[in-house]
Amino acid sequence: MNISTLDKRLVTILLIVFVQMVGAGMILPILPIYAQKQFGLSPVAITLLVSSFFAAQFLAGPFLGRLSDRIGRVPVLVFSQIGTVVAFAAFGLAWAPWVLFAARVFDGLTGGNIVVAQAYITDVTPRENRAQALGLIAAMFGLGFMIGPAIGGLLVGFGGPRVPYFFAAGAAVVVVALTILTLDESHTQDARNEANAGRTTLTLRDAVANRRLVSMLAIAFLAQLALGLVMSTFALVGQAILFDSNVELGVGILLGFVGLSQIITQTMVLPRFLRRLSEIRIVTIGILIRSVGLGIFAIMVDPWQAAIGAVLFAAGGGLSMPPTQSIGTKAATDAVRGGVLGIFQSAQSLAIILGTA
Repeated sequence: MNISTLDKRLVTILLIVFVQMVGAGMILPILPIYAQKQFGLSPVAITLLVSSFFAAQFLAGPFLGRLSDRIGRVPVLVFSQIGTVVAFAAFGLAWAPWVLFAARVFDGLTGGNIVVAQAYITDVTPRENRAQALGLIAAMFGLGFMIGPAIGGLLVGFGGPRVPYFFAAGAAVVVVALTILTLDESHTQDARNEANAGRTTLTLRDAVANRRLVSMLAIAFLAQLALGLVMSTFALVGQAILFDSNVELGVGILLGFVGLSQIITQTMVLPRFLRRLSEIRIVTIGILIRSVGLGIFAIMVDPWQAAIGAVLFAAGGGLSMPPTQSIGTKAATDAVRGGVLGIFQSAQSLAIILGTA
């Protein structure tokens, strides 16, 4: 798939995902500090606050994916984005801890943005280009989360701890407008009719009986579990082992290596691999590379070793995850593709909850 010949709908959805992730990146890294300083939440309460989003997303992901199969991608995408606007604004306006929890849960229940965007991308790209297209959306995800925290930090310094939330809500409003004004429906009427008629469904029994789908879900779950474990302990390990001072700066730089490595892998390396190797072989290679990165994390004693481990960990994930999702979507019919991606989101949300507990 040549970047210069990308379907304009693909370019539009990539832009939408990027803006969405910049907004999320502005506020998510500072949310624990905001909750602690403004509302006096304990570490346990902050963990519950962060996890509440993923718990809600675990429940809602398959439903929103199936809903997009039935009524189309764009209406569900708009609904999810409006939920994000409301949640971000509520964070900024919050006057009590329960408002934070309510906003976080509401954002999770309406949080089908990425699932539906992935379903949209798989609708508008040929099957043979699906893994590369999913890699591009993951790259936009990573790029947004690299840029967003820097903007969020500047906004806190400029206007106080609530400003990033209102700015992120404004970015989400822009995303809603872009979706309504520029995005054509990708899920064909025939496919919607098939999903609505019940001729093609994806029940839990169907999913469990589909060995290829279950295998890919297991890989996605374990990969996200590893990510949750690493991210929840990385700052503590950095403080204890890697950095004598400026722990926040050191950890931030290492996480920057993670984001940059993933973006380079998904935009430059993955397309070359896909031209030469099967998707399942790329998944295997990615898992092996990620395992080496985890092994380095286990024995690291200085920042350089941590940087090498971070690059390998991110590169392995960048190689393995898009083909994993691509294989999973091909294991079911096109009419239930949104439902399949919703199940992936649920599995990954559960893994994050367990990994950060």
